[in-house]
Amino acid sequence: MSQPSFLRTAVRNFTTLFRADAFEGVLLIAVAAVAMIVANSGVEGAYRELFHGYLWSKQTFYLNTLHLWINDGLMVVFFFVVGLEVKRELVSGNLADPKARNLPIIAAIAGMAAPAVVYMAVAGGEPGLARGWAIPAATDIAFAMGVVGLLGTRVPAPLRLFLLTVAIVDDIGAVAIIAVFYTAQLKAAYLVGALIVLGVMFALNRARVNSMLPFIVLTVILWYLVLYSGVHATIAGVAAALMIPINTKNGTPMLENMEHALVPWNGYLVVPLFGFANAGVNISGLGMDALLDPLPLAVAAGLVVGKQVGIFTAVFAAVKLKVVPKPPGCTWAEIWGVAVLCGIGFTMSLFIGELAFPGAGEAAHILRDEAKIGILTGSLISALLGYGLLRLFTTTHDDEVDDPDSPVV
Repeated sequence: MSQPSFLRTAVRNFTTLFRADAFEGVLLIAVAAVAMIVANSGVEGAYRELFHGYLWSKQTFYLNTLHLWINDGLMVVFFFVVGLEVKRELVSGNLADPKARNLPIIAAIAGMAAPAVVYMAVAGGEPGLARGWAIPAATDIAFAMGVVGLLGTRVPAPLRLFLLTVAIVDDIGAVAIIAVFYTAQLKAAYLVGALIVLGVMFALNRARVNSMLPFIVLTVILWYLVLYSGVHATIAGVAAALMIPINTKNGTPMLENMEHALVPWNGYLVVPLFGFANAGVNISGLGMDALLDPLPLAVAAGLVVGKQVGIFTAVFAAVKLKVVPKPPGCTWAEIWGVAVLCGIGFTMSLFIGELAFPGAGEAAHILRDEAKIGILTGSLISALLGYGLLRLFTTTHDDEVDDPDSPVV
């Protein structure tokens, strides 16, 4: 007995979506939704205890909660993958050609500066809130590319490439911000030890050692030293990734092999687990006026307004001034839609929000929850608005119309 046509279409779309890059973004949306439901249900206490209950005393080991293990431990894998992607792009990808990288670099810089300006304009004058200026500065690659993936062949390839490259440059900027602005008091002995380990990894890189094992062991040691150095531990992931050789002495593509091995774990375990542990915020008893409090309003405005204004204005000005050419085959309306999608800041914004307002006290907890409300609201608005604009202004492209792997949305 044959399946009804609508059921066949639904099954085909789900199967295609699961295979496509879009699935990681959809998974993040689902995880955030589940976290919000759990945090506002009768098991909210158990949810908090699971992630924030003490495993042992802080004197035993610094990471004494599951939440800390995820944010300061497991997220090193996320930043390691980011570092691998950045190095690959710089050596042989979209950032290798100076001409090709000029536009996304210009767009990314403006797309980080403008949200910070908007944030400070809204909340900078409020006591204790200025530390959150970087929360709306970064774009979530998986989430944004997931929305684009849902549009199938409607978004031209140069525009998808532009979004991906902007998001990668964004990640570089976010890592730099974390290293420079969210670093605690430095401990020289641990920092020197970390630099020595990096030096050894660099020597192994130059020797193009064939085995991954020394790099893996040294990365763990580097993480431990950076954890206690005062620099945020996740920076160790990026630094270690940059030391991985592109090819080994026997010609094995070590960096590519590592990236391919870790990307599924990163997309389907590390980031969703981080999202589930960090996106849950109890909004029971809060009215719509809570969104207008300075912190959530500043974060949401930075993502929704600052991102699109900064990126679109920078691209428009650079093209009109003939600094760079416009992405081929793309209209200004399509570029605007992608600029709006860059306001999806989920993963990196949540991460920076945790760093901006540290501490175990009730006041810090309230600030982190308010930041989460702004992040989730701003990211959701950007996702829906960007999807709507691209759905409205784009059409199926002839060169991709026969692609059997394109979902029908």
